Amino acid sequence: MASLHFEFVSPERVLFSGDVDQVDLPGAEGDMGILAGHAPLVTPLRPGVVTIYNAAAREAVVVVGGLAEVSPSGLTILADRAVPRDNFDAATLAGEIKDAEEDVADATDDAQRDRLARRLEQLKSLQTALAQ
Repeated sequence: MASLHFEFVSPERVLFSGDVDQVDLPGAEGDMGILAGHAPLVTPLRPGVVTIYNAAAREAVVVVGGLAEVSPSGLTILADRAVPRDNFDAATLAGEIKDAEEDVADATDDAQRDRLARRLEQLKSLQTALAQ
């Protein structure tokens, strides 16, 4: 299997840099798997789990937003926030969901309410995915 060069960066640090077999990511339009030779694209990331496959190893990292770019040189993820799944604090996520619910209830503008409701739905979807 051809290898895919992968750079995974968060504001705090470089999480991963090297060659991998495959990366699954939560794109704005749905989950997608990226292999070497994938067509170029840029997609926002929704809250979810990035899964890195390398030989027999598999690593899961929770992301809360960001951007993914596939180019001929490989895949780059610029995450707003990223935490290894084993270290992710579910209580923090529950607090973010509670805050988002309050923001939706307090919104006076329809466009703002819709944007906040989408964000709330994404956070709840992440909570469901992490419970499995």
